[in-house]
Amino acid sequence: MTKNRWSWAEINLEAITTNVANLKALTKKGTLFMAVVKADGYGHGGVKAARAALSGGADRLGVATIAEGLELRKAGISAPIMLLSEPPESAISLLLEHELVPTVTTREFAVALGKWAAAQGKVARYHLKVDSGMNRIGVFAADAAQFARGLADFPGLELEGTFTHFATADVPGDWEVEGQFERFCLAIEEMRTEGVNPGIVHAANSPATILYPQTHLDMVRCGLSIYGLYPSPATNDCVTLVPARSVKARVTLVKRVGMGESVSYGFTWTAAAPTVVATLPLGYADGVHRAASNEFAVLLGGKRCRQIGRVCMDQLMVEVPRGVEVSRGNEAVIVGEQGGEWIALEELAEAADTINYELTCAFGMRLERVYR
Repeated sequence: MTKNRWSWAEINLEAITTNVANLKALTKKGTLFMAVVKADGYGHGGVKAARAALSGGADRLGVATIAEGLELRKAGISAPIMLLSEPPESAISLLLEHELVPTVTTREFAVALGKWAAAQGKVARYHLKVDSGMNRIGVFAADAAQFARGLADFPGLELEGTFTHFATADVPGDWEVEGQFERFCLAIEEMRTEGVNPGIVHAANSPATILYPQTHLDMVRCGLSIYGLYPSPATNDCVTLVPARSVKARVTLVKRVGMGESVSYGFTWTAAAPTVVATLPLGYADGVHRAASNEFAVLLGGKRCRQIGRVCMDQLMVEVPRGVEVSRGNEAVIVGEQGGEWIALEELAEAADTINYELTCAFGMRLERVYR
């Protein structure tokens, strides 16, 4: 619990270290492991998550923005750091100064990067993103060899790696994954035929690392799974992962409402009988989605208690059933374990009609963290 607020997140850094080791054990010896710590370590704290992942055997770190990479460098982390998308040309000086390795998807950025590096007598390493079918970012697979060949002799540039990203790797045996992987492998072969060394070849995200061992190649990139969250139900029995975060709060108010009384905005819940209601000081500004209102449970006294009424920005309310004694200051668990009962993040995500990826980032918005 924090001193300043009666709601907080508890982060188990040892769980991150253990998860990295367990995931790395799925790969063959010599396969590099990138721990993705973008979005402030999926809401767990970027710097601390990075250090815990490196302790578990991660070789490299992946981020989404320059600011995320700079935060790691300023904290003294010297491991290789890669930006998983192409930044604007205005960020090139920071890339070179802090040895952040960018993704390249356009010739315009690659040329600008090479010119900056050459002007300073440096060589800028980069990874080429190949679009193998997701159609988000990257050079089309059919054009990748020619694109790479066109940059091979450009001053100031070094192709350190080539990668792609799967759209449906959370589905076992999915033909789209097989198609993407086939197109990517063909692009790699064509690059080599053109005399271009693709460097570190990587494709596997968290679900592919777990479900598709043939995609491991030279390196795997794991994000969600290193925080103890499963990418899909199909992965649950394939590897042991330990959740790294619990979300907790203390009851701020207990009151009894009469039959026919309603709770919260819009009066979406009405008491069918006299009911004890407990208020908790966290809401959608802390990551509990408003869309989940009236659809999830909270642990109080080791018992599942129904959340009632609309989730507010800073508060939510819980129905206290008969037999459960609750007082101001009692601890409640929104995600995690209490008294032998467990609420997984996936349960809350299902109530909000979203995915655990989104919720784990949302819980990093405002909740103070307590590290264990």
